[in-house]
Amino acid sequence: MTTTPVPYCHTGLTLWFTGLSAAGKTTLSRAVARELTALGYRTELLDADDLRTHLNRDLGFTKADRDENVRRIAWIAGLLTRNRVIVLVSAVSPYRAARDAARQQIKAFAEIYVDAPLAVCEARDPIGLYRRLHAGEIQHIAGVDDPYESPLMPELCCHTDIETIQESTTKVVTLVRRLAQLQQTITVPEFA
Repeated sequence: MTTTPVPYCHTGLTLWFTGLSAAGKTTLSRAVARELTALGYRTELLDADDLRTHLNRDLGFTKADRDENVRRIAWIAGLLTRNRVIVLVSAVSPYRAARDAARQQIKAFAEIYVDAPLAVCEARDPIGLYRRLHAGEIQHIAGVDDPYESPLMPELCCHTDIETIQESTTKVVTLVRRLAQLQQTITVPEFA
């Protein structure tokens, strides 16, 4: 059995995009996935809104439900990461402790804070959450009537109110390449 150096990306990595609703997490993670795929990386996008429609539709927006949502997403992301996939998680994930638990579970993990002021997010409001909140139809929106705990030391911060989508995408792809360079010595066995 011989060993061949394998870039970090092929050992798997979870990129965890966190931020307020409408900060640009889904838009950015989709753009990054397209670019990484074009570069030959194996990618998978786990969008919390999509997962709430299918896997997590039994969960609401209480703290316990939000923590369980993050726990389930982290479990899936961990499986994919172990199977040499770059996983792009797009989830508000408002509580630091839940994100830290995901980091501890997955290990190959980079937190990306998608930062935009609340006023910008409310103006964007692509799925009408803020409008519905202000109309009294819903509650528990992180950063408004529920807490949002900003990351203290994310690997990357993208300011989507002042950066173009391409500028933010380039920053994330550059991060992935930098992490790959740090891990150039990782080897895996070749199988016949």
